[in-house]
Amino acid sequence: MNRWMRLLTVVFLVAAGAGASAQDWPSRPIRFVVPWPPGGLNDTIARAFNDRVGQALGQPVVLDFKPGAAGRIGVSDVGRSAPDGYTVGMGNLGPLTIHPVLYKQMPYDVKRDLLPITMFAASPLVLVVSATSSFKSARDFVDAARAKPGAYNFASVGLGSPAHLTFELVNGKAGIKLVHVPYKGTNEALPAVIAGDVQATFDTLSSLLPFIKAGKLRPLAVTTAERIPQFPEVPTLKELGLLDDPVLSWYALIAPARTPAAIVSKLYKAYGDAAQTPEIQKLLAAQGLIHVQMSSAEFQTSIDKETARWAKIIQDNHIEVTP
Repeated sequence: MNRWMRLLTVVFLVAAGAGASAQDWPSRPIRFVVPWPPGGLNDTIARAFNDRVGQALGQPVVLDFKPGAAGRIGVSDVGRSAPDGYTVGMGNLGPLTIHPVLYKQMPYDVKRDLLPITMFAASPLVLVVSATSSFKSARDFVDAARAKPGAYNFASVGLGSPAHLTFELVNGKAGIKLVHVPYKGTNEALPAVIAGDVQATFDTLSSLLPFIKAGKLRPLAVTTAERIPQFPEVPTLKELGLLDDPVLSWYALIAPARTPAAIVSKLYKAYGDAAQTPEIQKLLAAQGLIHVQMSSAEFQTSIDKETARWAKIIQDNHIEVTP
């Protein structure tokens, strides 16, 4: 056998082995990286979905928590892993669309290192004020801010957070200037709003539901394209003319770039099927979450569009964050 024949044989065997590997996948447990600490909503969602996905695929999906750097450590772990379908993970709004344009130094490149597969759950952001606030509607709040520029403020969980950037979108659209008051986390920001130390905040519906139901916070608007079933009387910012495109805080399935298409297809179907089960639908509704159905290509296009939106907001408002 000459040199070229041996080379062609090796190439054929490698290709055949790769095909068999994708066809036989999964033949062992799958590692699912959660880039947040255990015990929170990310944990709850990942565990519920992966229990059903593991049953459907015939192999357990084991959660591996890699918290730190607002999700960047765990996402980086996924991006560095072998693209064989045995490491996947959770991607979120921040690590996949905001952080790449917010931080000058990133441990991964979304397009080069990652393959976003599907968004399996999402939460609207809700504009809330204290239940004792004089503001009864989003329009009241915006009109007051327009009448007294710089006199009113809003809380967020930090520079470049979804709440911060969404308020900057509203500032630009409404022609107002609400002052940003960053806190270290939801546990600090929400009590400040409830006490009236700051006038308003945005947060996920799942985080706000207990406080709204307890009568401590008043919802004024939501960031979805349509009104949500939990608060059908609360308008969307879009219908009020205060937001062009929806803003969702989402939970997505990501894999290392170059993961075989056959494996990606199986994963996409398994997570999509899990989302339609009565148990998952009940969980999503209880947590104020929704399932947004879109193809992998549509999801990747959505990520590109969101990244461009946040890049413009960050640049226009000269937002700088050091690692």
